[in-house]
Amino acid sequence: MIQKTEILIKLLRKEYPSVKLALNFSNPLELLIATILSAQCTDERINRVTKNLFKKYRNVRDYAKADLKIFGEDIKATGFYKNKAKNIIAACQKIIEKFKGKVPRKMEEITILPGVGRKTANIVLTFAFKRIEGIAVDTHVRRLSKRLGLSKNDDPNKIEQDLIKIIPKKDWGNFSCLLIEHGRNVCLAKKPLCRECILKNICPSFNYFIK
Repeated sequence: MIQKTEILIKLLRKEYPSVKLALNFSNPLELLIATILSAQCTDERINRVTKNLFKKYRNVRDYAKADLKIFGEDIKATGFYKNKAKNIIAACQKIIEKFKGKVPRKMEEITILPGVGRKTANIVLTFAFKRIEGIAVDTHVRRLSKRLGLSKNDDPNKIEQDLIKIIPKKDWGNFSCLLIEHGRNVCLAKKPLCRECILKNICPSFNYFIK
């Protein structure tokens, strides 16, 4: 399996040599906010929303003291905005109370923040702090991991545990970005473009989708 994943990563890197995190940010707090907002929303829309949001809310205290209703309106376009607004404000209050106003750099600390699961934590730790502690599993990674035979699980945390056993640690940080890019362009949710796929020779789902 490890040999297969190394081939898979090599093919994806060749296809997407410039792949990177799609969310725009300039500091760890902005990445944390953007990632919480990204649940059930496209990165493109998140970047449109945060372009103005990051100008209005400059630091953790701005978010912590934000009016829930007003902040909700500011992020309404991201969907599920009431819950996201509540979590972001509460997370920033906890950052001030427990972490001296700084986004925590450890998995066991950042995951106690409201609205922060392992996916969000992995993204922030990897791309804001260069700390590789796991693999972020979003909807694309979840879908492709199953189609490619990398995991049989549905739960994102279990999928992550399956992946870290077979993906070389040096590739953990970028692996999600590669799968997400491939999921957006080729391995689509409803009608994957299997005949055009660079992974078709090693994908166990190929024959299923071209019937």
